Amino acid sequence: MPTANIATTVRRVNGACVIDIVGEVNAAADDALSTAFNEASQGGVKVIVMNFTDLQYMNSSGIGVLVTLLIRAQRNKQKLNAYGLSDHYKQIFELTRLNEAIGIYDSEAEAVAA
Repeated sequence: MPTANIATTVRRVNGACVIDIVGEVNAAADDALSTAFNEASQGGVKVIVMNFTDLQYMNSSGIGVLVTLLIRAQRNKQKLNAYGLSDHYKQIFELTRLNEAIGIYDSEAEAVAA
């Protein structure tokens, strides 16, 4: 399996949890994102926000990883939001209809407050 080229940081902001994603979201990122999601889900958090500001690359396998996180969030009755997506990745979210299930926002403040 390829080496993951991703770093994540989880931080609490106004009752939500933000997962900062740096690097690539692909199949190799599954473990790192799953671990970050588990950490973010602790303590009854209802909103989890993914920060894609420092995303370098995402492929179809990465989209699959995000769908898995979305399913887990829905099972936990949590809302999954995102911000920092480039126009290219916003378009991919629209084409795959992920934007209908994951809230897409222009800033962290908007994503946390949603």
